[in-house]
Amino acid sequence: MSGLIKATRATVAIGSLSVNGYMLPDSSYRMSQTQAAETVGKEEFNARDFLASKTFKQLSSEGYTDGKFIEIESEPNQIRGQSRFRALPLEVVVIYWVYQCYRGNKQAFSLLIALATESLERRFDDAFSVVRTEQERNDATTARIKSLESDLANLGEGFAIDADKDREIAYLTSLLKDNGIKPYGLPSSDRGEGDE
Repeated sequence: MSGLIKATRATVAIGSLSVNGYMLPDSSYRMSQTQAAETVGKEEFNARDFLASKTFKQLSSEGYTDGKFIEIESEPNQIRGQSRFRALPLEVVVIYWVYQCYRGNKQAFSLLIALATESLERRFDDAFSVVRTEQERNDATTARIKSLESDLANLGEGFAIDADKDREIAYLTSLLKDNGIKPYGLPSSDRGEGDE
């Protein structure tokens, strides 16, 4: 593959999760498309389909094209191979995770609430000159994710956005049927001339 970008890899802790992070020569960061999906309990094809969707094209910044393939810089004692993959900028990963929240993905919801809270706490810590270690931050993020997951499990169907939509559609469909309208049928052509 021509024009392959080389990146260095590091393990990034997100609470109790660990993901591979990549830094490109221009110092920008990337995450693999596969890990972006797996982090919120989805398969890689789900992220790929999202990136091809009209929704993503409307949400993403101008000029974004498909995630570029990158190659990991060789590490000592590493055999070459299996080191090329599609990489996504962090902004795209976040857009994907937010969309997963919108679709009712509880893992994505817990993860983003915990990350947003940590980001806000870092700014408050800076303003009040509070110093915390990365381990303290990760422990707090882990506890926050677990607490949110537990709360969401207790909410049960109250958070099930798709279930709410299905109930509403069923209600509206029955309402139409009760009034003699076939909601999924073709419109009838028996309207008289002049009827409007």
